[in-house]
Parts: sequence; structure tokens; C-alpha cells
Amino acid sequence: MPIELSRDAFAELAETAAIPGYDPASLTPGIVHFGVGNFHRAHQAVYLDELFNLGLDHDWALIGAGVRASDDMMRQKLEAQDWLTTVVEQEADVSTARVTAPMIGHLPIGNSAAIIAKLADPAIRIVSLTITEGGYYIDPATQKFDPTHPDIAADAKDLLTQPKTVFGLILAGIKRRRDVGIEPFTVMSCDNIPGNGHVTENAVVGLAQLIYPELAKFVRENVAFPNGMVDRITPATGDRERSLLSENFGIEDRWPVFCESFKQWVLEDDFPAGRPALEKVGVQFVPDVAPFEHMKIRILNGGHATIAYPAALMDIHFVHEAMENKLVRGFLEKIEREEIIPIVPPVPNTDLDEYYQLIERRFSNPKIGDTVTRLCLDGSNRQPKFILPSATDRLAQGKPVAGLALVSAFWARYCFGTTDSGKPIAPNDPSWTRLTETAKRAKDDPAAWLAMSDIFGGLAREPAYVEAFSHALNTIWAIGAKSTLEAYLAGRL
Repeated sequence: MPIELSRDAFAELAETAAIPGYDPASLTPGIVHFGVGNFHRAHQAVYLDELFNLGLDHDWALIGAGVRASDDMMRQKLEAQDWLTTVVEQEADVSTARVTAPMIGHLPIGNSAAIIAKLADPAIRIVSLTITEGGYYIDPATQKFDPTHPDIAADAKDLLTQPKTVFGLILAGIKRRRDVGIEPFTVMSCDNIPGNGHVTENAVVGLAQLIYPELAKFVRENVAFPNGMVDRITPATGDRERSLLSENFGIEDRWPVFCESFKQWVLEDDFPAGRPALEKVGVQFVPDVAPFEHMKIRILNGGHATIAYPAALMDIHFVHEAMENKLVRGFLEKIEREEIIPIVPPVPNTDLDEYYQLIERRFSNPKIGDTVTRLCLDGSNRQPKFILPSATDRLAQGKPVAGLALVSAFWARYCFGTTDSGKPIAPNDPSWTRLTETAKRAKDDPAAWLAMSDIFGGLAREPAYVEAFSHALNTIWAIGAKSTLEAYLAGRL
């Protein structure tokens, strides 16, 4: 029988998994984290677990927080297993499991008073976030904070008495601390968006500006929002992962995390209220994270978007299976080497070709079980961050964009809602209804897709891009994804 995950079972768990070398009961909180999902538990929480295992900084434990119904589901499952998580690191030839324990509690979902009270606690010196790319209320075309979003407008109208958004709660916490003379916490985004610190600051200040302009000024002048680059491939958890954990390690975990062994975290060292000594466990602190972030978003995330949609249209399920397909792998390499990497600026102490080869190996890992469906998720937020900026930069340099336009054309075809074999595609975007309706019009009129100005912005007015995109989408509809890839790789597109 598998061993149920709990602190009382550490001795038994140690037979198949690494267990904490510290007593979780001895930890005290220093961080409130919004969005205790898979990536957070495979990344930030793992770094803290490693640090605590060194016997250091035990006053920097995590308290979870959230605002969505799914956050409450996670809270309930983790509470039932003493806030522990089993992290399974997988490579082609080996899998290892470790039980992590840096999280010691979770604030009640929907109880804004309790959350604000904890944020005002002087012991909390960092508030961190993994709320996904779509959680920052960013206008896709301008990439700026949207103060007109109904959620933000509701928090502003409420005057922060019972905020419902993460940013409303953070702002209320900052205000409470300011009012009683407690220095602000640092706000640290761990989401995969360009300039995540700046984006977070703009959201907090933007909301404050709607209610208390003097508070907005205080935030700008006194609250730190360090930028960071985060990286670790972490698929969604399902019955497959729970079964593998039970069968291979004899552990019953309600929500384990499976991930690759590789992880990376590059941070700007801007923490006025203090921080844990994460440099001792491999976090790289730099004056400017932008070059690292730019490289990762364009090459890795852009690479994910490149393979996702043609693979989905050909009914490929897993990412490693997509990489086993010569057409998809060839498409990725051609796009990266010819259109993406040549416009990525130099990165300190980094060889971009070696970085791309690492990305290829990581995408090809058969143990991860990452799905093409996950890569296709939320294209309306991800395309403007991972693909369209590369196209814009190339056009500014007078360079062709046939490949990048084809990537977005595959996305448009995917949003039609069926694969090339006729299988239905389940809704996979917050704007799915709008996207499918637009994709149906774009089948005969590609310009209809580019007319989504909140996504494509000025690209829709660039003749070279319009021509490349229109030709690509017409070709996909005429001959299908597989033949389109063959034509592109043969130089006929």
C-alpha cells in the first residue's frame, strides 16, 4: 500500500524519497505567496527547501494565498497532507522524488480581512506571485496595465475595503503597513512575463492611482518590485502523475509535481526588507535580468509556441512526441536559427547556440509528460509576449517574417476548433469563443484574424507581415499542417 504523505510518515517516506532535513514545525513565515500551483511548488518552493536543508533562513517559510476557486481546491488538498509536496524530477534515464516542506499554511480564500492582516504582519517581508501571464490585467496589444478591466474597476469602486484581486489585496496590505509605520514588503513576481517586476508595479500603482493617488506615489517611491527570470518545465498534474508516484515510489500525494531536473532563477537583487540567501542554492543575482529574460522568452517560450499548434493540428499529444516528429523538430530549428536567435541580443556569459541545444534536449525529455495542449493554452496572452515581438523586431530591421507569421497562422487554424483529422479541440483560452468565431471568418479572410488589434497591434498594418500571414493561413487551409510544414522546410513557402 502506498504511504500517505504526512509529516508523521517521514521515516517511511525516506525509503523511496528524499525528505526534509529540517523540522517543518520549526519554520516561521517570511513570505506570502499568491498562486500555489505546480510551477511555484517545483521552483520557488524547491529553492527554499534546499536552503532550509542547509540549516539556513528558517524564518522565510511560505504562507499560501489566492483568490480563485482553484486556489481553494489546492489549499484543501495540501492542508490534508500537512502542506507537503512530492516533487518528482525526471530525466530520460532516471527519476527521483523528494518531499518538500517550506510551506507551513495557506490563508482562507475569499477572506480579504485575514489576507490583509497577514500582509500587514511585520514578519512578512516578501509577497510573491505566480498567477500566470493572463493574471496581470495587461492589454495584449499595448502590453500595458488595463485599468478599465471589470475586476480592477470593482476593487477601485470598493475602495479596497474587500478587494477581490491579488493586486487589490497587495495594495491594501501596503496601505495598512504604511498607516501603522511598518516598512513595505518586497513584491516579487515569479511569472513568465517580460519585465515581470515592472508589470507588477504598474498593476499595483495603476490600481492605487484610481483610488488614492498619494498611495500610488508612496508605492512608486518605497516598494521594491525586482524583475526575475524563472525557468523549469512543469506539466499539469493528473491521474497519470499520481499513479506514477504511487507505482514507482509508493507515495500517495493528492497533488504531486512532476518536472525536469533543470531549473533556473535569475533575480535582480532589490529586497530592502531583506531576503533569504538564495544565492547559496543556485539563484543568480544580477544588476539587470532583462538580457536573460529576453533570451528565455524568445527562445524557450517562443519555441514552445512554435511547436504547439502544428503538433496539435496533427493530433500529437505529448511534447516529446512532437520533438520526435521530424517535421515539427525541423520547423522549430529553422524558426529558431533563422528568425528568432539572430535578433536576440547578447547575454552575459551565455552562448545562445548552446542555450538552444539545451532547449531542444529539454523539449525532447520523454519522462516529463508535458502535453501539447498545455503549450497551446492561452494563446491570446502568450502570442503577444512570445512570438509577435520577434516579428515586430525583424520587421524593424527589414528582415523577413515568413516563419514567425506561419507560427501565428497555425495558432489561428487551431482556434477554428478542430484538428486536421476533424477531431474537436476543447476550449483552451479565456477568449475561446471570440477566437473561434474570428478563426471561422479568417478561413476565407485572413485579415479578420489580424483585425484583433488588441493582440496584433501595429503588425496588422505592416504589409510584409499581412502578406506573410495571409499566405501562411491560406496554405494551411489548402493543404493541412503536415504538408505546410513540408513546404516550409523545403523552401516552398
